Amino acid sequence: MKKLWNNPLFRFVVFAFSLYIFWFLIYDNWLQPNRTIDTWVIVSIIDHVGLVLQLFGFESGSSSYYGPEIRTIGIVGSSEVWIGDSCNGIKLFALFTGFVLAYPGSIIKKLWYIPFGIITIHILNVLRVVALTIIVKYYPEALDFNHTYTFTILVYSYVFVLWYLWANKLSDSVQKG
Repeated sequence: MKKLWNNPLFRFVVFAFSLYIFWFLIYDNWLQPNRTIDTWVIVSIIDHVGLVLQLFGFESGSSSYYGPEIRTIGIVGSSEVWIGDSCNGIKLFALFTGFVLAYPGSIIKKLWYIPFGIITIHILNVLRVVALTIIVKYYPEALDFNHTYTFTILVYSYVFVLWYLWANKLSDSVQKG
């Protein structure tokens, strides 16, 4: 067992799986049913999307037509985009954070890289919602395709790039040559 534990890949997998189980138990049993964090992140996205739309000269609007649990944002005169819990980025924040925590690296580097990653993932998510609101206004029939495929590929690719940078450029496991 000691020989197995000395294998860095084995340690990474065990640590990453343990973090996943911990996250699953905390999020699914407490955070998600409580809704405080999900709602806060969604309201943050709506506020930031509104600011970006205004910078581009659009008048944005957000209604509570569907009730307090469902948040929407759009360009005045068009349909609004619904932002659900699965689209708020929290699970991506956790996935990114779990990878960085499980992968070797100094605590000091992790203390700045994890917030950097979460903030930039959030910014990318805000830009994704901005693009979706513009698509709804000018090309609504393309909304489903872009939401399901285009932006999913872009966001997950970005998270992969962050992981790549951590594993190959920033972590302590990088061989200096």
